[in-house]
Amino acid sequence: MDVALMFPGQGSQYPRMAASLYGTDSVFTSVIDEVFELFGEVGSVACEDWLAGNDIDHVSRAQPLLFAVDYALGRTVLSWGVQPVALIGHSAGEVVAATLAGVFTVDEAVSLVRDRVVSAVSIPSGGMLAVAASEADLVPYLEGDVAIAAVNSARQTMLAGSDEPLARVRARLEADEYIVVTVPASTPFHSPAMQPAVDEALAAWNVSPRVPQMPVYSGYTGQLMTAADALSARFWTRQLTDAVYFGPALNELVAMYDVLLVEAGPGQTLTSFARRTKAVRSGASAVLPLLDAADSVEAARARLV
Repeated sequence: MDVALMFPGQGSQYPRMAASLYGTDSVFTSVIDEVFELFGEVGSVACEDWLAGNDIDHVSRAQPLLFAVDYALGRTVLSWGVQPVALIGHSAGEVVAATLAGVFTVDEAVSLVRDRVVSAVSIPSGGMLAVAASEADLVPYLEGDVAIAAVNSARQTMLAGSDEPLARVRARLEADEYIVVTVPASTPFHSPAMQPAVDEALAAWNVSPRVPQMPVYSGYTGQLMTAADALSARFWTRQLTDAVYFGPALNELVAMYDVLLVEAGPGQTLTSFARRTKAVRSGASAVLPLLDAADSVEAARARLV
């Protein structure tokens, strides 16, 4: 069966995610070292907290680490001789997918992520919520700068916004007996609160993206990334405010290919979304988390190679 790689974003991080591979897997280790060196001081501090098992939910830690770990895991899979037919990323994971598809060099991708971190640090405190509901169910609850942040499946939607209005929305949802879970994030990604960060990131734009060399399914359009999307500075910078339509994008991917969907990142968040698709439930496609409970890749490697 053909393989497609999935790269998770904010909310999938956890202390020491994939750290057991550092120093034991040569490809993973060399790529992580390369990425952290490119990040400079930001990378050094993030790496120290990662290896020490410290909290990494703040944007200044989570975003560099998610890029580094996702990208290193993707490169590790490619080193096994696996040639994916398509790539897809959730939120920050889309930058990883684009980098592996040749849209950005790793230097350019690190610059893009670093600029996002710098521009997001000054945004007032906020957060993100995962709600067991459809997008349409949640629209009546929106207030202030609270917005639909991501549509992950038919009944799994994320909200984001500043602390006070988000707390009010949560209270109303729970009063109406919706299941609400806090996403590990202290920054209201994919909401209007991020607009100043978009403006700053656009002003700092200094990369020259290229047309993807393999299919990338975009969570921001819900379909195959076009050349115009890939080459647009506004497309990439607006990702800080725009909602993620990962569910529709994933449905488009599995409508085109019967594939083994491999989650090349920490946790199994995207794996759980993929298992809800009709293609996986019917057996036309399958899903495989790259990391197991012990953060080992050996079982996945045995299945892929």
